[in-house]
Amino acid sequence: MRRYVLTGTPGAGKTSILRRLAEAGHEVVEEAATAVIAQSQGQGEDEPWARASFIDEIVALQRQRQLEAITTSSVQVFDRSPVCTHALATYLGLPVSRALAAELERITSLGIYERKVFFVRNLGFCEPTAARRISFQESLVFEKIHEQSYRDFGYELIDIPADDLSHRVAMVNSLISRSTS
Repeated sequence: MRRYVLTGTPGAGKTSILRRLAEAGHEVVEEAATAVIAQSQGQGEDEPWARASFIDEIVALQRQRQLEAITTSSVQVFDRSPVCTHALATYLGLPVSRALAAELERITSLGIYERKVFFVRNLGFCEPTAARRISFQESLVFEKIHEQSYRDFGYELIDIPADDLSHRVAMVNSLISRSTS
């Protein structure tokens, strides 16, 4: 089983790329942080990222999704990973919790994800949403933190540059095909 991570700055188009990869037959696993935010906001909590348990909830959902992902192929593509959660904690100024540290140790020791990570570059803007309340300038800071977190954990970043969606999807598809052949 080859598990690839698609990551990058908020608003870079990861979700659009993932949808196209799913349409092309790849198994994809949705981002956990967005789901945690949506569920909390659906229960009336406006800013769940301000609460101490936020990071641990993301970690728990990421692990659950990784363990429960039913594989119908030899490839899975994940929208973010626990390394992204490390970057998020750093960005928010939160300590690395025991749960996050344990999950980072687990994915590293077991080699859960491919060491080559698809890093989707920003598009030159960042549209705010209910779950993404970040300016473009803030997203660039977050992008640098993401890069550093992945490098610190020994991953190689494969740049997916700003481009037309179809070109970005073709690039990711090509790189996955090359590494699975």
